[in-house]
Amino acid sequence: MNMLLPPRPHLVIEVVHDVVCPWCYLGLRRLRRSLAARPEIEVSFIWRAFLLNPDMPRAGLARDEYLIRKFGSEERALRLFASISQIGLAEGIAFRFDRVRRMPSSVDAHRLVRIAARAGRALDIVEALFAAYFSEGTDIGDPARLTMIAAQNGLDAEAAGHFLASDLEIDAVHADNLRAHRLGINGVPCFILGGRHAIAGAQEPAVISRLIDVALLEDSAA
Repeated sequence: MNMLLPPRPHLVIEVVHDVVCPWCYLGLRRLRRSLAARPEIEVSFIWRAFLLNPDMPRAGLARDEYLIRKFGSEERALRLFASISQIGLAEGIAFRFDRVRRMPSSVDAHRLVRIAARAGRALDIVEALFAAYFSEGTDIGDPARLTMIAAQNGLDAEAAGHFLASDLEIDAVHADNLRAHRLGINGVPCFILGGRHAIAGAQEPAVISRLIDVALLEDSAA
């Protein structure tokens, strides 16, 4: 006798992030760890750009200059980076802040994520951008480097190069950033589950899992 299986629960997660934010890398890794423990859930991601440095020149800034502007001194920044690096080890992330020589604008990287989402490759691209920047020190504001990352992760290199050479989707990236602030999101990462429940910061998987339960329960009740 054939029996119809109950439909898998489906959860839409909006990921509000910046690809130059180490906490976003940690937060995404913990979110994925939470979801890996719940294989019965079908998940769809919506990627929302957040600009930690909205006034960053498109060409970026020298790392030392940026650290002084952002943190007041390079020494203060290095202490913070050391702490983040230790947390990263527990999540399997090898942060190598010493390899970063330039602080990029993240606008073009977010544009790449947008076109990757249309091809179903956004998660791969986001993970590749994080690894390239934080572990390899790659300037992810450089269109040539972004085109290479696109090609290495299933996108057409020529199409990606032409897209990055244009101004397409720049307004959409800034609109995402504005939307986040209007929603009261002033820091990232922020994950919005089921369109209603937001969790801010790189929370532990147990915390994320509890919110997943709440979101699924509400969806089933609705």
